Amino acid sequence: MPEVKQSWFNRDKTNYETPDNIFNPLNEKYHFTLDVAADNENHKCDNYYSQEDDGLNKDWGINICWMNPPFGRGLKKWVAKAHSESLKGATVVCLIPVRTNTNWWHDYCLQADVEFIKGEVTFKGYDRGLWMPFAIVVFSPKELEEAQKQ
Repeated sequence: MPEVKQSWFNRDKTNYETPDNIFNPLNEKYHFTLDVAADNENHKCDNYYSQEDDGLNKDWGINICWMNPPFGRGLKKWVAKAHSESLKGATVVCLIPVRTNTNWWHDYCLQADVEFIKGEVTFKGYDRGLWMPFAIVVFSPKELEEAQKQ
């Protein structure tokens, strides 16, 4: 039986499975070792933290991390965690909504490598893209070291 695609995004849902056309090229470049905000159905790496594992309270080590966090009010906590873990040696590549009107975007993302995604992101299981703008934000020990020198 073919998978039913949803046309509209559920306002109560804040996590969506990363599309392969975004993840695969990034994985080829970075070779991810840990998915820090996943679940049993949508994880992109063999090693992952589910909601039950609570990735916000785990040490991400010196892993090369993929992060497609929930897009709700807790998003700033995930971005702050990605920043702090990169200061300890992790590289964290994030798929996040662009929020240039927030303090956390200016405090953390502007210290990282940011690549804006052109067009809508169509998440797995949906036939239409999510209307909000997205970016790939890369927190790496090297990027942050260079930003702090300026």
